[in-house]
Amino acid sequence: MSLISDLISKQVNSATGGIEIPSDIKSQVLGGLGESILGSLTQTAAKQGGTDLITDLLTGKTSAASSPITALAGSLFSTNILSKLNLGGGLAKSLTGLIPNILGGLKGFIKDQDGDGDIDLKDIMLSITGGGNANGGSGLGSIIGAATSILGSLMGDKK
Repeated sequence: MSLISDLISKQVNSATGGIEIPSDIKSQVLGGLGESILGSLTQTAAKQGGTDLITDLLTGKTSAASSPITALAGSLFSTNILSKLNLGGGLAKSLTGLIPNILGGLKGFIKDQDGDGDIDLKDIMLSITGGGNANGGSGLGSIIGAATSILGSLMGDKK
């Protein structure tokens, strides 16, 4: 289940490559971006209609720049990370501005995993968890459980 955290981490590192982040807080910033994005996906999955929002975002039907998932990730990042680090306004704005790029980069990763000819939530879950049983684990409870487990793994893996 570490595939989603690895994928988010790769996108975060790629997106932040051009921004000078002070070395003493770099791991907090990078981890905070990943946690905020995963937290946004998890919270969205728990809401009515949330799975459709996630599917639309990760398949490219909705642009990352206009997605409420992106807005929530930005809010979580600002509240939980940036407010504690006291970064200058320019750096904080640049870092928050990366979130749409990071989420947008996730869409190329999602493929038709179950062979039914379309990309749906089942395909997204199979893609981010590395496959598994295509017939098992369906339903919102399993999605929330998987997302919570992934978030816990991400938080436990911080260095």
